[in-house]
Amino acid sequence: MEHHPAAWLAEAASAADRQGGPGILRIVLLVMIVGCAVTAWFLLRGYRRKDD
Repeated sequence: MEHHPAAWLAEAASAADRQGGPGILRIVLLVMIVGCAVTAWFLLRGYRRKDD
């Protein structure tokens, strides 16, 4: 078995393209940020003081 680092890098790059690429990463990060914001809002609204 011969070792060819350039071939390994090319295979890794093509495998990354087959798995979704940077578009999926953007969607995951966006959903994560929105989820954190909604969670923070939900938790912090319970600490609001009621001045009745």
